[in-house]
Amino acid sequence: MKFTAGMWCLQEGVRIEWMSNVERLQIEKEKETVNLLLNKLQRHRGDTLNSPTISAQVTSPQEGIIGVKLVHWAGQVDNGPHYDIEKTSGHASIHHDKTENTLNYGSGSLKLDVNTAPNEMGFVFRSPNNKKLTGHSFRSIGYVGDQRSEKYRFEDGLYAERQGYMLLGLDLGVGEKVYGLGERFGPLAKNGQTVDIWNEDGGTSSELAYKNIPFYMSSKGYGVFINHPGKVSLEVQSERTTRVNISVLGEEIEYFVVYGETPKDVLRRYTAMTGRPGLVPSWSYNLWLTTSFTTNYDEQTVTGFLDGFKERDIPLGVFHFDCFWMKSYQWCDFDFDDEMFPDAGGYLKRLKERGLRISVWINPYVGQASPLFEEGKKNGYFIKRTDGSVWQWDFWQAGMAIVDFTNPAACRWYNSHLERLVEMGVDSFKTDFAERIPTKGIKYHDNSDPERMHNYYALLYNRVVYETLNSRVGHNQGLLFARSTAPGGQKYPVHWGGDCESTFEAMAESLRGGLSLMLCGYIFWASDIGGFEGTPPPALYKRWVQFGLLSTHSRLHGSSSFRVPWIYGEDCSAVLRDCVKRKILLTPYILQEALKGHRDGTPLMRPLFLEFPNDLNTYAVDTQYMFGSNLLVAPVFSEEGEVTFYVPQVEGAGDDKWISWFDHSKTYEAGRWYTETHDFDTLPILVRPRSVTLINPTLKAPEDDALHGLQALVNGKLSAESTFEIVNPNQTDEVLKTIQLSPTDDGKTVQCQGHPIEIVKLA
Repeated sequence: MKFTAGMWCLQEGVRIEWMSNVERLQIEKEKETVNLLLNKLQRHRGDTLNSPTISAQVTSPQEGIIGVKLVHWAGQVDNGPHYDIEKTSGHASIHHDKTENTLNYGSGSLKLDVNTAPNEMGFVFRSPNNKKLTGHSFRSIGYVGDQRSEKYRFEDGLYAERQGYMLLGLDLGVGEKVYGLGERFGPLAKNGQTVDIWNEDGGTSSELAYKNIPFYMSSKGYGVFINHPGKVSLEVQSERTTRVNISVLGEEIEYFVVYGETPKDVLRRYTAMTGRPGLVPSWSYNLWLTTSFTTNYDEQTVTGFLDGFKERDIPLGVFHFDCFWMKSYQWCDFDFDDEMFPDAGGYLKRLKERGLRISVWINPYVGQASPLFEEGKKNGYFIKRTDGSVWQWDFWQAGMAIVDFTNPAACRWYNSHLERLVEMGVDSFKTDFAERIPTKGIKYHDNSDPERMHNYYALLYNRVVYETLNSRVGHNQGLLFARSTAPGGQKYPVHWGGDCESTFEAMAESLRGGLSLMLCGYIFWASDIGGFEGTPPPALYKRWVQFGLLSTHSRLHGSSSFRVPWIYGEDCSAVLRDCVKRKILLTPYILQEALKGHRDGTPLMRPLFLEFPNDLNTYAVDTQYMFGSNLLVAPVFSEEGEVTFYVPQVEGAGDDKWISWFDHSKTYEAGRWYTETHDFDTLPILVRPRSVTLINPTLKAPEDDALHGLQALVNGKLSAESTFEIVNPNQTDEVLKTIQLSPTDDGKTVQCQGHPIEIVKLA
């Protein structure tokens, strides 16, 4: 939110009290905490009167992370909610030099220097080599009083109340780039943008986002997490060209600076603090097919689709029922429409006999026509208005209410209906919506602050569903297909990109959104293959199939039209078949990369700079990505098949070259741009030099035998011993065997528990 009008003036009706001085400080070494009292410019003792102070508390929740909490008035009622922050101790150091007027606070390799000299207040976060990362310079911590709000009444005179905001500015250096802030569909680098952290259902082609995460990563080697569940407004070089200005409504704000030697280190520390990403069962990596949204279908229609996939030898792992598996106006009642599905239990059984997993669509709303509405109303399971009535509206389902997940009884009630579906054979739930959560005139069961609950609600919703599934099917065996989230939501995978149009531009914006989310601790992501809105032309369908089957999760889904390939032409069937089978043979590699991500927060789909931070050319690239550590993917975003892509420089690879996945005689030099034209049977997939990639061409499904038929693709001569893990597809957090390859193993076969692993030399 902008409060200034240029460098010297404020907007009309705005007053900012800037902190310029450290009045005093207190060190609590046993708590590894420093408390500072900040105030305005002090010329004489009279300046202590009739002006605010801000209390600053410096802490370190994890090694390499330093937090600063700024509080104007401490007497406010705090009803929560709060994000979970994992904390450890014993890693902070504090030194106060009264003579030099400096406070030095250290956490591992991250340092914070505070200038305590009179009227010279400044905060500087430094790397181990003492280089400045970011900090607070002149006029960058302040309390805003804004009379441009309903709260302000001129006739109240002396007692007229302005709306208060906490405002801080964090410095940006020359050439510094900012990334992340959730699943945002505009340019990957957020410089020059205004970003409001506020979940909305806005599709993929606007500044609104379903998944807002108040965490950004800098190209200078640090990240910033704003620990505030309400709306956080960021002006990323869009108000002050040398800063990220951050403001929140109210009397306090807390942020954490997360340091890392590499961008991956930043994510490792960030996810250690906010939660490691959850894992998913191996079957979820297979192809998902949905009914689409508003199409008309019955069992005969679905059976025809499934037979079509089988006849065309296209592997299919999951069938998803979208909204209209329930009767219209009754979403959610968790019952199959008995007119469309008179034998729902038998129907699901017949689908399971085909080897399919089952997913069904749900949301956290209950329409007034649902048989569950009266029960929820009677027992207080819904969000209420302050007068005690149920909060309702007609925007989506007529007279719909919203389940209050702060009420434990409501959670148990909701769980009971999910469990009933699991018993019928449902394996996963698409947890749609949870962005349209009201904030005015409402009351939660636990008295949570409605404004702070707007984004946080998605966490409660997804957690209830995820924990229900895992309690029934086993740890790491359940998964969601979630649209909305908030910090910590990476613990409840998977998330997909929401409603995109059927255009090449929407395909590209979807990729940008996914990569932005992946920089916020999430390791799994999917998009609606073919686009949601509209019907894709065949060329787009085939290109999105190529991209979608090189995403962690792959779902054919649309709005008013089906996405089975032969509707768009039998050549589309051939493309889909090849892409699905390629993804399945990559299962050992995908499982290995997912386990790494679960341990340290490194996403499977990642921007180039996350993997190659020392190649400065990678920071501007947002039309390609790394799929795991070894595979570079450049989706084709044009009907003509032309694609331009960059090949990163790999440290330690010498003159070794990247190699085409499709043609091993075709090599690429690092540090160069290439333009190619591809038919629909290929796209740029490049194998990293001096890498080992596990594949298994014998697999028919991701959950098949992990050891039989393994191959190790080796590109170039291995310069050192290479280690990789064979992950159990039946328990994806379990390593069956760790294998080590040395340069002398080139061209040989190694043994793993009686199974040979063929070493395939690409170059």
